[in-house]
Amino acid sequence: MTRVLVIRHGHVDGIQPPRFRGRFDVPLSAEGLLQAAATAEQLAKQGGVSAVYTSPLARCVTTAETIATACEAPCIVEDNLADLDYGSWQWRSHEDIRQEAPEHFARWFSHPEQIRFPEGESLQDLVARTADVIRDITKRHPADTVALVGHDSVNRAILMQMLDQPLSAYWRLSFSPCSVSEFEVTDSKTRVTRINDTSHLR
Repeated sequence: MTRVLVIRHGHVDGIQPPRFRGRFDVPLSAEGLLQAAATAEQLAKQGGVSAVYTSPLARCVTTAETIATACEAPCIVEDNLADLDYGSWQWRSHEDIRQEAPEHFARWFSHPEQIRFPEGESLQDLVARTADVIRDITKRHPADTVALVGHDSVNRAILMQMLDQPLSAYWRLSFSPCSVSEFEVTDSKTRVTRINDTSHLR
């Protein structure tokens, strides 16, 4: 059985007021650094992980390296865990896009499965590449506990697949900074055991 911990990076600028962060390489804030340290401490206490896989973006790499150091585990960059590519919307505020492209903006929140971002990705692209990650990780670690450090969008894509949900369910899930979600994979089934756990940050 492979046990997978799905972790969102720590707090960054651009969460509130909201921006389309995407591939913009914003670092962890001071709050995010504290969250990463608390997450690492808790995971180490709980027995650690065999490996930490991370998005290549700095906010995830810093979070992942903090966890890997505490757990004495390797930290491996996985490009397919990178945030959703928002294309020309990247790092622009929600309010700017709402004003500029109101119909497209509204459809992203009402029918996300129907959107491709200008010069960017669609949810179909995101799900395809995160599926590749899960397949590779479970093959590489058939009896280990591993951590995946990604983004809100990435974690939604992964958990939707584990819960067998359609792309239209994208907004039914939510992941707080440094939250931990968990699922188990065996030859016969997948079982989700927790979602968006932030108890270690209190």
